[in-house]
Amino acid sequence: MILKAESIDFSYRSRGVLERISFEIKAGEITAILGPNGAGKTTLLKTVNGLLKPKGGTVFLSGRDLTTIPPRDIARTTAYVAQRNDPVRMTVFDSVLLGRKPHINLRVTDKDLAVTQKAISMLGLDSLILRYTDELSGGEFQKVCIARALAQEPELILLDEPTSSLDLFNQIEILTILHRIIASLGTGVLMTIHDLNTAFRYADRLIFLRNGSVYCIIPKEEINPEIIQAVYNVQVEIHYQGGHPYMVPLDIHHSESVDAATIFV
Repeated sequence: MILKAESIDFSYRSRGVLERISFEIKAGEITAILGPNGAGKTTLLKTVNGLLKPKGGTVFLSGRDLTTIPPRDIARTTAYVAQRNDPVRMTVFDSVLLGRKPHINLRVTDKDLAVTQKAISMLGLDSLILRYTDELSGGEFQKVCIARALAQEPELILLDEPTSSLDLFNQIEILTILHRIIASLGTGVLMTIHDLNTAFRYADRLIFLRNGSVYCIIPKEEINPEIIQAVYNVQVEIHYQGGHPYMVPLDIHHSESVDAATIFV
């Protein structure tokens, strides 16, 4: 077990966002955090990374209380890829090399260079190694960000909407590469994602949030229409293709307690 969250509460001033969130992340698994807009997905990701301090509860990273771990040690164990990353004027190699910062002491070593090159190759970026990151396409730059995370040699990678601004080809390519890398390295992944069918295809486990709390945590094979309707107020059918579930929306479920203007799919 890489990460364990126990009864996490978080508030922005007086507004509660997360309430008694508990889950575990295992090595070699991709876990997706799902839920409607405002459910607390990004906040939860930042809380388990130490970027936000929970109001209550404890996050354990490799068995240690996160609040007792120095930031540099957290960065050696956990890599975080934010939803928005703005490129700066540096080469792809130098950008990925920044991922080695938690490991570098007085100087860059041969190991740092080798790990950087390996991460670049894993993401298929060898032909772009001397290109400047502000000249890349959105898909290419997202690969650079993931390569930088891999260069940290983390036990856990946190991804906030890793495909939100990408076209369909780049979504599939990046998640396919990531899935293959995770299987080979045994790294754990926790990611937020809006697209349910993408999550069903690439994630192993699903954490559904509703109103700041965990509605359920299930293997993707256990997904059913009742869960989708309860979390999103949308009626769906669940089918299977190639061993993966996928959902087909049917209608929006209206109730007296739900304003249709606030429903997000």
